[in-house]
Amino acid sequence: MIKKEVSILIPVYNDICVDIVKCLADMCECERAGNHDFIYEILVADDASSDVSCVEQNRQINTIPNCTFIEKERNAGSAATRNFLAQKSRYQWLLFLDCDMKIVNRDFIANYVNSDSHGVINGGICIGNGDKHNLRCLYESFYAPKHHFLKRNERPYQSFRSTNFMIERSVMLKCPFDERFKKSGYEDVMFGKTLKEHHVMVTHIDNPTMMVDFEGNACYVEKIERSLHTLYTFKDELRGYSHMLTFVNGIHIKGVLVAIRCWHWLLGSIERRILCGSHPNLAIFNLYRLGYYVSLTKNN
Repeated sequence: MIKKEVSILIPVYNDICVDIVKCLADMCECERAGNHDFIYEILVADDASSDVSCVEQNRQINTIPNCTFIEKERNAGSAATRNFLAQKSRYQWLLFLDCDMKIVNRDFIANYVNSDSHGVINGGICIGNGDKHNLRCLYESFYAPKHHFLKRNERPYQSFRSTNFMIERSVMLKCPFDERFKKSGYEDVMFGKTLKEHHVMVTHIDNPTMMVDFEGNACYVEKIERSLHTLYTFKDELRGYSHMLTFVNGIHIKGVLVAIRCWHWLLGSIERRILCGSHPNLAIFNLYRLGYYVSLTKNN
């Protein structure tokens, strides 16, 4: 099933994505040179960025053929922005990409276009070299084996990530992202569940984009804390789609949960200082996440 028409859709917030748009446009032009029936567009939607300089630089995108930069007036979150881009798109296949990733495969577009899969195609991610003292880099690098496409295909819906995927437009309009998710975190997990409920085929292929931009340790810890609040809010709906929920729900002895809460109350602030410092530790990170989440459940 050669895909002859593709809309490449990129949500952006306080980031500059001119280079990745130029790279994608060049790849699409190469594809069109070999297949004159191929048509494409690249749409970038800015979700009301607070950094004016990013917006100003991204306006260069409008000068690139077949590319459009859209400036939204109100911040609505990544889930709503992806739905917005799908509505604005014109073509049969939609390729969603995060703006802070790097294209490392010269056949990136061709691999998607020539894939014989339908429904949803997830290209995956790979992890670039980073600072060994960066918590996000440590975490993603440690779990990199789980990003392999064969591993992802073992649990196709639970392994879905919205970083890099292609989807039929009709499917996207039928199964949009849940806009109750205002911040990044678990909206792609919910989307994977939605796809399963609608019996949409999800195929994972070896066509990754590379993660090269790792936020600072304090910012990453704050992001994780926000995502754990989101997980708690949607805990009933995400049951079976989160390792954290599976682990915590498997603790049937109340005293164990009380002990975890006490541990977090006593040592959580120390763990957090270590994680935000220059020598973070993954074991401490996992303890902190567990304690933080279990503390959210104290009224249950």
